Amino acid sequence: MNFTVTEEQEELIELVRAVLAQRSDDRAMRAALESDAGYDTELWRLLCTEIGAASLAIPEEAGGAGFSTFETHLVLEELGRGLTPSPYLGSVAITAQAILATHDDEAAARLLPGLAEGTSIGALGWAAPDGRWDPERVAVTATPGEPWRVTGRVPLVLEGATADVLVVIAKTPDGARLFELLEPDAVRRDVTPAMDPGLRVATLHLEDVAARPLGDGAPDVLPLVLDHALTAVSALQSGTAARALASTLAYVGQRVQFGRPIGSFQAVKHRLADLHVRVETAATTTRAAARAVADGSAERTSLARLAKAWCSETLDQVAAEMIQLHGGIAITWEHDAHLVFKRAHALGQLFGTAAEQRARAADWALQPA
Repeated sequence: MNFTVTEEQEELIELVRAVLAQRSDDRAMRAALESDAGYDTELWRLLCTEIGAASLAIPEEAGGAGFSTFETHLVLEELGRGLTPSPYLGSVAITAQAILATHDDEAAARLLPGLAEGTSIGALGWAAPDGRWDPERVAVTATPGEPWRVTGRVPLVLEGATADVLVVIAKTPDGARLFELLEPDAVRRDVTPAMDPGLRVATLHLEDVAARPLGDGAPDVLPLVLDHALTAVSALQSGTAARALASTLAYVGQRVQFGRPIGSFQAVKHRLADLHVRVETAATTTRAAARAVADGSAERTSLARLAKAWCSETLDQVAAEMIQLHGGIAITWEHDAHLVFKRAHALGQLFGTAAEQRARAADWALQPA
């Protein structure tokens, strides 16, 4: 499997990184977190209209650029590196791909152009009542009719408070499947404070809301949606871990103890070397999963699960070491260490913990060579 970055993809990385460096530095990032929207709406417009970041993995016939989710993955890595709050994860990387996974051409032609332009925001209601991915336990039930009606409650919906394109997993007599909510304004939405202030989540309360089934309910749709979600989250984790390591490396070269920079101490060097290996392997693992998902590889599910597990553990460790090696300054509100720490814990739980992913991937990983 070849998941090396092409020259064109490298240009995309450099362009997004340059824009975020200019428009999402520490001060701008914190101002965006404290804004009513929770993100910089002008930066979002710039990413969508000038760079076309939201359209990358959407087919041309649905208003997109016709590339792949691998390019979307590279954008997510940069958003993670910048700690940039954005609807990209929930709207573009998850909801748009969920719609595409159903192969519902009518819905794609109607819903995806707005998501590709960034003028619409999408949200996917996926969680069971305990916040876990388990489509057979979701608390939303769909009743057949013209149109169908859905009733229930969905927690932890990324961008759920403001999205105008709402898709939910609902139980039907034939099993769980995806539905588009036809009356978004009829949905009661309760904002849920998240540990990571860069994630905007809400609980959706559905009371006999009109809905339209997406696709034909094929059994492979929901597993594919999960593969996309796990891989997208791992990209954010990988980018955030790279940022945290870079910040820590810079600090240990400046902080002086006993007349020497602490980065010159052998014990610190060993800890940083371990972190470097973890961050590099996290980047490799998540890009391998991204390529497998983009290409429809038979290994995509196992690689997506392993990427989420490894990137979760990597970001946890890098966040912990960042706090330890920065010392007292790391526990102040003004330093970014607490944002990295909160992101590590929040993303580590989203769509399942590292332990859960390893358990799901065990059958594949333990197969004889």
